[in-house]
Amino acid sequence: MEPLTTSYPLKYSLPKARVFVVFLSMVLCTTILCLLQLRFFKPKIKDFYSFEVKDSRGRIISLEKYRGKATLVVNVASYCQYTDKNYIALQELHREFGPSHFTVLAFPCNQFGESEPGSSQEIESFAKGNYGVTFPVFHKIKILGSEADPAFKFLIDSSKKEPRWNFWKYLVSPEGKVVKFWRPEEPIESIKPEVTSLIRQIIMKKREDL
Repeated sequence: MEPLTTSYPLKYSLPKARVFVVFLSMVLCTTILCLLQLRFFKPKIKDFYSFEVKDSRGRIISLEKYRGKATLVVNVASYCQYTDKNYIALQELHREFGPSHFTVLAFPCNQFGESEPGSSQEIESFAKGNYGVTFPVFHKIKILGSEADPAFKFLIDSSKKEPRWNFWKYLVSPEGKVVKFWRPEEPIESIKPEVTSLIRQIIMKKREDL
């Protein structure tokens, strides 16, 4: 009589087959879920207004509050050869075009010639006391290197232009995109036409939405 040994391989191969089928199904389901996530849940693209910053007192401020406006973002310094000329021009620009459709946003930085050594509150008091600024002066930040503020890094990455000194200016659209930049020595007259154009677009859009 022949030994009944041929049934054992079948007995043990069935569970292995089931495990393989289950594993294959799990891999397939995971792949489908990943594809669906990429298709329908794409990460939100950042714009300037999607960031948070700190005000001069260290409180968290969402830049979302400026969405819909044209904004001129500037890295400022209190003790620089461009300080007087730029603060006067920036306040003039803010007074002429702001605050409904336009604002200047000042970010103090001490990375250029160590010309902004004071605390954030001292810097704000200096700007208001000496130049009567009415636009926001935020917390002192770094804009270069690994510790660069994310909002300012966005401006640099978007424009492909890194500030080389104090009072570089980035014009940001109502949608949070960088439109143009200016160096500190460029006159305020070169900025006004661009600001005027953006404000005109904002007003026209508001009229269309009525």
